This record gives sequence, C-alpha cells and structure tokens, in this order.
Amino acid sequence: MIYPWQSDDWHRLQQLRAHWPHALLLHGEAGVGKMDFAQHLAQSLLCETPATNGEACGTCPACLWFQHGNHPDYRVVLPEALAGLVSTAADASPDGSADKSDGDEGKKSRTPSKEIKIDQVRALMDFCALGSHRGGMRVVLIYPAAMLNAAAANALLKTLEEPPPGVVFLLVSARVDRLLPTIISRCRRWPMRVPSPQEASIWLAAQGVDDPAGLLAQAGGAPLAALALASDENRAMRDFLLAQLAAGPDCDAFACGENLQKVPVPLVLGWLQRWLYDLLAQSTTGRPRYFPGVAKAFARCAQSADSAALARYMKTVTRQRAVENHPLNARLVFEELFMGYRGIYTA
Repeated sequence: MIYPWQSDDWHRLQQLRAHWPHALLLHGEAGVGKMDFAQHLAQSLLCETPATNGEACGTCPACLWFQHGNHPDYRVVLPEALAGLVSTAADASPDGSADKSDGDEGKKSRTPSKEIKIDQVRALMDFCALGSHRGGMRVVLIYPAAMLNAAAANALLKTLEEPPPGVVFLLVSARVDRLLPTIISRCRRWPMRVPSPQEASIWLAAQGVDDPAGLLAQAGGAPLAALALASDENRAMRDFLLAQLAAGPDCDAFACGENLQKVPVPLVLGWLQRWLYDLLAQSTTGRPRYFPGVAKAFARCAQSADSAALARYMKTVTRQRAVENHPLNARLVFEELFMGYRGIYTA
C-alpha cells in the first residue's frame, strides 16, 4: 500500500516506466513510509497485468506469490535483526531466512546482526545470474541501505557498476550520508517527502490517535513514527522523564536511574536529545520543535541554563549514543547523565 501523502510520488514515478533505472534510491526522513512504498513499487514491477496507473492488479499469479512472500523473482535483503518485521521478506538472508542461531544445537542464540553482511550481497549474485522465472523483471529490495557494512557495500557497488540485465535494485534509506558516494552516483535518487502537519494529523486522527499534533511534533513530523509513539509501551516512562527534565536544576537523577533502568538506553537517549534540541531552540528562536506542548517549561529552563554548559552536555550525550548498544549498567549510565543535566543550570 501507499499512504495518502505518497500519491504524487507514485504518479511522478510512473514517468520512468519507459526507461526504468537499474537502481532506484528511495530516501527521506525515517517514519514516512519509504519501505511500504518500495514494496508497493516492487509488486507493481512484478505484476503481470498492472493497471494503467502502474498499480499492481493484486490477482495475477505474480501478485499472489508476492503477497505470500514467495515470488521467485523477488529478493529482500535486510539485517537479521529486522527479519520478520518486514512483510514479503522471505529471502532476507542467503538461505531465505534470518539466521538467528549460532549453528550449534543447545547453545544460546547469538544476537541478530544489525548490519547487512557481504554473504547476503554475494547471494544476490546467484539470483542475478539466473533468468526470470516469469519472463519479466527481477527485483531486489535493500533496506535499510545505510546498514550495508563496508564489505557488503563494496560488493554491491561492483554489481551496480555492471548491472545485470532485467534486474531492478530498490535501495531504501533514511541516512543517505552513510552510503558510499559511489553507490549513490549509480542510483536514480528519489527523495520521499514528509507530509504537511495538517495532512499527517488528518491521517493520524483517522487511525484513532489522540493528540495527533503533539505526537507528530515528538516524531519530527513523521506520521508512522507518531503512530508508533501512540502505542508505545514506554509512553508513561517518556512522560515521567519529560517531567523530570522540565524541573531543570531540580531534576532527580537517582529517580531517573531507578525508574528508567529497564527502558532501552537508545530510547532514553533519543528523548533526551530531542529535549536538549528544544531547549537550545527555545534559547535561540523561542520555538521548540519536538515538545511544543511544554513550551512554558522550556522558557523557564532556558532562563537559567548556561549556553556553554548546554553545548558541552549535548556533546556528552552524542558521545554516549556512540556506545548506546554496549552492555552497560543502564541505571548508572542514566544517573551520571542526569546529574550532568542538572549541571547545565546556573545556581
């Protein structure tokens, strides 16, 4: 499916049908539906009786295979950690399923990789060397393309430099800056737009979301991210943290450590970074972006925050994000972080 704000992209993309590029890079903000759009496009490219507007018919053998995740001319390449989260991704790993075990029965399963590995890209070579089962296109979807490790990226580059006939690569990424410039140069770039706040709010309200404008602001304008926030099991912890941050110099670092220790560290750091961004925005423009509903708290905190200390603390949080997935003691990490947060305020 495609979302209402993607209709214009879809119609403009159909102009490429006559001379379809061998590689298309769909990029844009996280949470705007790029992966859903890419899967919708992949099905339409494989459909044997598409409509005049390029939409897949949904009833031909190719569409039925696609819907069941076993189309022989379609491959999805994604990290093991995402296997099972993306529909029609039966071929996410070289053998057609994510390898979540270490291969030895009885041993503890290893942590699924968050990278796309070279073995997964090498497996595409065999796929690309085969002819089409249905006499049409073959489609490879790579998501998120920024998760290609160095070896995998270089292997993919060689394939893109000498593209196999009849194969279309769809690369999806929210972080184009993390892709090799040489890979980008061999793709047709297609930026996916973020819907207007009004457009996104109407869609969120139709999904039964309360306070769509507030959640949309927290999600940076991305409607799918806002929808996820609406059902986030950690929403109560987020509200607790925001109340503590709003207390400024009176933030209780030990209470934060106690209450947040079971929340994933990357999630808490993301909330904290958004708060700090808004605190800086309040000091410079007077307009917080992510949490406009607590503008009064930002105005109060900005009055007593030391700008130099705030800048140093933001760098500290950025450094912490670099090791956010390491097996550290979350409680100690949070206590130290929020003691540092209190330190940005003048007495």
